[in-house]
Amino acid sequence: MRSVRPMRTLPPVSRRALGTGLVVFSLAATLLALVIPVALFGGAEPAAATARTTWSDDGGGVTATNSGPLTPLDRDFIRRVRLAGLWEKPAGRLAQERGTTDAVRMAGDHLVDGHTELDRRSIDVGRALGVTLPTKPSAEQQGWLDQLEAARGAAFDRPFATLVRAAHGKVFGLVALVRDRTGNALVRELATRANTVVLDHITVLENTGFVEIPSSGDNEKK
Repeated sequence: MRSVRPMRTLPPVSRRALGTGLVVFSLAATLLALVIPVALFGGAEPAAATARTTWSDDGGGVTATNSGPLTPLDRDFIRRVRLAGLWEKPAGRLAQERGTTDAVRMAGDHLVDGHTELDRRSIDVGRALGVTLPTKPSAEQQGWLDQLEAARGAAFDRPFATLVRAAHGKVFGLVALVRDRTGNALVRELATRANTVVLDHITVLENTGFVEIPSSGDNEKK
């Protein structure tokens, strides 16, 4: 019979070196798994967020107020809150009158109530901070209102829900940006309340079942 040789065992130093090598390899593999997604996708999200959230610089710079510094972003936000109410509140009234379903009429109720409150708040904040506010919808917003004014019956429901939902989706990003960046107490309070109201409006509009979510790359409503 052939004798069976005993298995060789690694000396203690070799076993420690092998164990260390395995640990280093595992850490390197984990780090690589984390780095690759960041390299591939990390740069896209900030760019996309910037593209979704746009605002206008009025050139007035930063001014000091009793409630904190007031930036161009702050002023643009106050104006946009007021501007939104100038067309979305009339759109809500049209939905109350012409909506063919309870869900559409309920969305109209929420729009009227929410923008009545935000109108008052934006006017108060604008007056306190010396910000001149718009008094009529933009030409684009007036065009949306004209479109809804001309619609009747079932032909009203879908354009109403889609147009107003798209506008709220746009301003929702601006609300979050202002709430994150503003150092003005009055603007922060307005942004906090606007966040709640806009999210409520988005929810009731989507609950109508008529919202057509824009695909990636579509122009967003301002």
